[in-house]
Amino acid sequence: MTTIASARRGPGFGSLLLLALVLLLAGAAGATWALARWHDAARFLGVTAPAPQPATTAMAPGGTTARLVATPEAADARVAQLEARLARVENATQTAVGSAGRADALLVAFAARRAIDRGVPLGYLEALLVDRFGASHPRAVATIVTASRTPVRLDQLQADYDALAPQLKGGGPQESVWSGLQRELSSLVTVRRADTPSPRPNATYERARGKLASGHVDQALVETMRLPGVARAQPWVDRARAYVTAHRALDEIESAALLGAGR
Repeated sequence: MTTIASARRGPGFGSLLLLALVLLLAGAAGATWALARWHDAARFLGVTAPAPQPATTAMAPGGTTARLVATPEAADARVAQLEARLARVENATQTAVGSAGRADALLVAFAARRAIDRGVPLGYLEALLVDRFGASHPRAVATIVTASRTPVRLDQLQADYDALAPQLKGGGPQESVWSGLQRELSSLVTVRRADTPSPRPNATYERARGKLASGHVDQALVETMRLPGVARAQPWVDRARAYVTAHRALDEIESAALLGAGR
């Protein structure tokens, strides 16, 4: 009776527990396989995280890899930096071009002055003068070109002035002997202030000669016009005036070149 009761009781508690554990492991393995197999199902159940956003990588100064995420603000800042750099390059280029143009204009002006002082034709400089300064300073350029075709040198003016000393100190061609005598007598005694130059012909001539020797032709011309015999030296006066006019024109284009106003 005891044997028949034991057979009817069936499997024991341990066997049932072992069977349940096997079924549990099989279910977990199946679920894991299913989740790995179907990504949509896993996303629906909320098991896996969403895919990360793509990002660019760059090397940091220390050699490590850093992640860079492009934003509109960063792009605008980068564009602003590029625009500022481009503006600096353009300014530097314009400055270099302006400096080169100013240097070329100065070279042309100095070469023209050298040719005028030496009393030689301008040659190829005439075309350069017209190109550089013809539009902005046409009268000055025309004066320089004319002066180069009828040159007047400073040493010639000085030599001719020494030769004209008797005529300049004496009276004019229409002066009579009596008028000359009166002029000479009146020049013996003069009344003037101590700080004013002497009006006597000899003193006036010497002042003019000193101004001429130092290259101040315009001041020498002013003193010469006070001499009694200036009418006898009209050709010299005309050439001195041409010299002064030409050098004032040279001063004008040199100033324009320095200020960058050429062309």
